[in-house]
Amino acid sequence: MQNQTERPDAVFDAPRGNWVDRHAPAAWRPWLRLSRADRPIGTWLLLLPCWWGIGLAMMAHGPRLFDLWIALACAIGAFVMRGAGCTWNDITDRKIDAQVARTRSRPLPSGQISLRGAYLWLIAQGLLGLVILLTLGTTAIWMGVLSLALVAIYPFAKRFTWWPQIFLGLAFNWGVMLAYAAHADRVDMAAFIAWLGGISWTIFYDTIYAHQDAEDDALIGVKSTARLFGDNSPRILAGFAVLTVVLLAVAISLSGRNLLIAFAGLAGFAAHLMWQLRLFKPDQGDTCLRLFRSNRDAGLILGLFLAIAGLA
Repeated sequence: MQNQTERPDAVFDAPRGNWVDRHAPAAWRPWLRLSRADRPIGTWLLLLPCWWGIGLAMMAHGPRLFDLWIALACAIGAFVMRGAGCTWNDITDRKIDAQVARTRSRPLPSGQISLRGAYLWLIAQGLLGLVILLTLGTTAIWMGVLSLALVAIYPFAKRFTWWPQIFLGLAFNWGVMLAYAAHADRVDMAAFIAWLGGISWTIFYDTIYAHQDAEDDALIGVKSTARLFGDNSPRILAGFAVLTVVLLAVAISLSGRNLLIAFAGLAGFAAHLMWQLRLFKPDQGDTCLRLFRSNRDAGLILGLFLAIAGLA
């Protein structure tokens, strides 16, 4: 996994052989790394709740041709706004990142990008995201505007609460309601309950991820659920896995059409979470990272079956 054996300027924990290090022009690499384009898992985890929202809306209200654009717009928007969020996170965390072995090679603490340049890059990504958002209808636009407050607060959460993963979940799963609103021009209870389920899922996977940094976080005083749960993490995360599945089951039930197909996807999603729990060891950083990344597959399983249920 160590990427610096391939390219001296690479970020330490980026996947080996990622497309940014291998194919992007040299001048663009620091900017793409600042946006985490070399680590696409974050884009997937932001996008998948959006696709869940489209599936739930199609189940409740029937499919529309416009859903194809919503799905594509969400994909583009997730890439751009995840990049903007990561840029903002790195701006606020640049001093902390310089003290943590896993993050000190990022573009800001390593000096590859200036603070002024990072702010300009943040603005450019935000404007592009706004252009995409404006195509999705009035209710979705307002949902997007409201999400900015969550994005702005998240990087500071680990300074004042042991539960920064909740704030990440609030922001990362907002797309389930935004995409639902883009289809239905309103947010029904199914989308809201799915948002709550997504928050629980985020606590699950991001606690696994945070165990990589638990020792460094303790030294510099950064709070996280990984530090809070400690050795009890497997047992507590099992509870969050159950809560996630229950909330998503309620959301599916409220959508009212082709429920057996949707519940088959939820069963596959639940099985994937169980598999993660079986392999999860809080003190094994490499395994934690692998399990965290595997949540893309868990979310895709559910998203695929929701799409089939919505189209059937």
